[in-house]
Amino acid sequence: MAVGPTTRRRQLGADLRRLREAAGLTLEEAGARVGSSKATLSRYETKEGSVKWPTVDALCREYGAAGAEREALVELAKGAKIQGWWRSLADPVPESMNLMLTLEDEASREDHYASMYIPGLLQTRGYSEAVHRASEMRCPEQEVRHMVEIRMKRQELLDRDEPPHVWAVIDEAAIRRVVGGPEVMSAQLQHLLTISERPNITVQVLPFASGAHAAAVGSFLILGGATPELDVVYVDILGGGLFMEKPQELERYKLAFQYLCAQALDLGASAHLIDRINREL
Repeated sequence: MAVGPTTRRRQLGADLRRLREAAGLTLEEAGARVGSSKATLSRYETKEGSVKWPTVDALCREYGAAGAEREALVELAKGAKIQGWWRSLADPVPESMNLMLTLEDEASREDHYASMYIPGLLQTRGYSEAVHRASEMRCPEQEVRHMVEIRMKRQELLDRDEPPHVWAVIDEAAIRRVVGGPEVMSAQLQHLLTISERPNITVQVLPFASGAHAAAVGSFLILGGATPELDVVYVDILGGGLFMEKPQELERYKLAFQYLCAQALDLGASAHLIDRINREL
């Protein structure tokens, strides 16, 4: 996994908080020592937003960080500028997608639960177009095409030298829902079977027969960072997405995903069901 700017920024925030707490200082006390406000230091520790490396250097000195660790954190601060491939696209990316794209670009693992549609990373172009046209009914065709291009561009991370491991638990409803017509759906199911043969991609189907399950509230995605404290949960909502990274929130979704994996069909049975539904088309 390549450590990108957002991973560096989130790691920096976690390390600054750890060092401050180890030094026994409050935000107010630490701020007074380096001439910064409590609000500024709180922002530095929340893993988002810009930072000034001289302030990080001063904080590390006040916290008693060893020379090597201080230098490493200063380098993190210097490199913590959000800039991704989507910035080069001709049309702007919706603000609601920026953080998700940034985090995904640097993730080492993605755990998907898909209740409605096939996960975006595993979609064909035809299927993706049908999904976007249905969910963005008032969007002009140009915007739909732009969003599809973003989704197709996202999929390039699966072809990296060190791609993330993608584990997808897909509800049977998403497998049976005919999106874009029989031909488009058949191509999508065949693509799902083909791509699931890659060593970094695992696909399980959660069958109707499983009954009630651990994620009845809907789809979610767990993005795995360089360390567990950098993990984040992304939940789709109408008009955008919701991010959660508090330990109790992460634990709840991680546990739910473990239960979903246990309730879903094994890999062979999942592939057999996908193939059977495809043949029925």
